[in-house]
Amino acid sequence: MKYELTSESKTIDSVILYRIRALKDFDGVTRGDLGGWIESEKNLSQSGSCWISGNARISGNAWISGNAKVSGNAKVYGNAWIYGNAKISDYAKVSGNAWIYGNAWISCNARISGNAKVSGNAKVYGNA
Repeated sequence: MKYELTSESKTIDSVILYRIRALKDFDGVTRGDLGGWIESEKNLSQSGSCWISGNARISGNAWISGNAKVSGNAKVYGNAWIYGNAKISDYAKVSGNAWIYGNAWISCNARISGNAKVSGNAKVYGNA
């Protein structure tokens, strides 16, 4: 196990989210570091170096795996999958059945939704 749910929680739109805490050192994360917020362990893989930090929130059936990073105030929800070396940051939102993977980077106020697939070295940012 690389992380655990803490007892710290908050409710947003009737969804209870729990802060995560690292249980071991990996990829710039130190044991004991507090991470972002997830609805349940089904949202963040225990393998790889994927991590959620800051005020980032993951809920619904959204899944983060591989070496993906979600940070800042980003929100990932619905059935979205973030994997590979993808990065979601700032106030970006990924929802629906969207898949973000490869080295893709979604940032600023960008919104990705529906059945969108963003991959490779793509960068989506600004108010896109």
